[in-house]
Amino acid sequence: MSGKIPLHTLQTVFGYRAFRPFQEEIVTRLISGGDAFVLMPTGGGKSLCYQIPAIHRPGVGIVVSPLISLMKDQVDALRESGVAAAAYNSTLGEREARQVLARLHAGELDLLYVAPERLMTEGFLERLREIPLALFAIDEAHCVSQWGHDFRPEYVGLGRLRGLFPEVPLIALTATADVQTRNDISERLGLRDAEVYVTGFDRPNIRYTVVEKRKPFHQLTEFLATRPRDAGIVYALSRKRVEEVAGKLRDAGIEAAAYHAGLADGERSRVQEAFLRDDIRVVVATVAFGMGIDKPNVRFVVHYDLPKNIESYYQETGRAGRDGLPAEALLLFGYGDIPISRSLIESGNNPDQVRIELHKLNAMIGFAEAGTCRREALLGYFGERLKEGCGNCDLCLDPPESFDATEDARKALSCVFRVGQRFGAGQVIDVLRGSKNERIRQLGHDRLSTYGIGANLSAEAWGSIIRQLIHRGYLEQDLANYSVLKLTPAARPLLKGEETLMLARPRVKVAAPKKEPKRKGPAAVPTEYDEGLFQALRVLRKRLADEQQVPPYVIFSDATLAEMASLRPADPEALLRINGVGTQKLGRYGAAFLDVINSPSTA
Repeated sequence: MSGKIPLHTLQTVFGYRAFRPFQEEIVTRLISGGDAFVLMPTGGGKSLCYQIPAIHRPGVGIVVSPLISLMKDQVDALRESGVAAAAYNSTLGEREARQVLARLHAGELDLLYVAPERLMTEGFLERLREIPLALFAIDEAHCVSQWGHDFRPEYVGLGRLRGLFPEVPLIALTATADVQTRNDISERLGLRDAEVYVTGFDRPNIRYTVVEKRKPFHQLTEFLATRPRDAGIVYALSRKRVEEVAGKLRDAGIEAAAYHAGLADGERSRVQEAFLRDDIRVVVATVAFGMGIDKPNVRFVVHYDLPKNIESYYQETGRAGRDGLPAEALLLFGYGDIPISRSLIESGNNPDQVRIELHKLNAMIGFAEAGTCRREALLGYFGERLKEGCGNCDLCLDPPESFDATEDARKALSCVFRVGQRFGAGQVIDVLRGSKNERIRQLGHDRLSTYGIGANLSAEAWGSIIRQLIHRGYLEQDLANYSVLKLTPAARPLLKGEETLMLARPRVKVAAPKKEPKRKGPAAVPTEYDEGLFQALRVLRKRLADEQQVPPYVIFSDATLAEMASLRPADPEALLRINGVGTQKLGRYGAAFLDVINSPSTA
């Protein structure tokens, strides 16, 4: 397809009218043969960044994916759009595997999805040396890093690719990586000359809410009762809890199923397939479920228990609203969850890993306790700053009580400076409160000017202040150096008395939102559409999907249906202008959808 421009492929094959931010630059770089590192939020369009270059460049694009389910979703969607794609994994029978390899060697594939352990066998690498390669795409690239929240040993070998195939462009993609993880990914994959594209972490369509965990099952069913048609995921920490919650939901008449690693492979596959095909509304799962799940119409994610780190929370909540339509992330936060998570982490054998994971748990607790905008705290963890509150979280919609924290903040910042910016929050709080422990005396911290100046506040109150100073960008934690606190340039004017600071009083219980969120920027998808027509289009989509034996979203996403229900295209030319409708899908499904849109019953 060398004669076509990438935008033409985006429009005719994938049905999108325009590239999203950075997509076109990334596509152009790969087509020209350059490497790229891409950090883009879930639902931001990462897949197109390598799919379009693979179509345009000679040879086959090799996509490394950690999960068979993800491979299947991607391949199904590509085939529906008319792209020659296949997966090569352990689910294939001997005959199917031979057919895929034959197509590979015959040059008939644009994209081949493969697991890292299969790719890095000597036999498979030898095959690849015999055929033209368009590119390598390393999806879920955070799995390669020991600093990542989901490190996978089988990913480590991928570092050999750059040396084995120096002329083949390589792209690493992830939605979840702090600065330390990003640097480690680049180092391990040999991406020293790669262009780095960071599109930001914000998912403005997701409303983040944290409520105090009181009667969690009752809170969950109340939440679900207001969303009777929506699909979603409920995450719990233990298999026992997953089974219990799923069973009680079924008893309450809600279509729900359990998913965890202790189930038989066949049952896990059945549950996942039923969820993807909209036959089950709610999946109650451990973190074993969801990585790479391509279902764009997940409308909510509930955390029944506290996640172990912000990366997991961000990735799991990011499975909601991938289509850009409004979605919700609800966290039931109970202090009883903290010692359970902490003891699980401390039972590990690797001291460095235990230290890293404890730091990440403390950051997650800080997010749950945040008194300022949730999105501000969440994005701040990844080094991204908001200029103002997001308008779409519980704390923005129902603000907590605030107080003048200027003097307390100066005390905390001054103490961080006095201890040499070489200690973590625990030591700083001990100095502020005038602790008489042995370590304070050994280090001489009882002789500092800040020793005991904060004795009037509890350790919990100081912890809240320090966490908010981190969220607001006055302090940063150095994860690679035992989570020590360091001042940022923003701290200087506050210390010098040139500005004041209001912080929130600690609050965990949050009232229901009382007002609509403020919207920022142009909507990516329609906010108003004919609900009756939308539901009629969903019914048609489900019937067609069942006939094709694919998930409904593979045919069209909810966002595409919402746009149809808003604009009511009357003919094929108008339908082709709807985002998500390409020429292949127009030919296969256009007439059926136009019939429903133009039907008197939906007028």
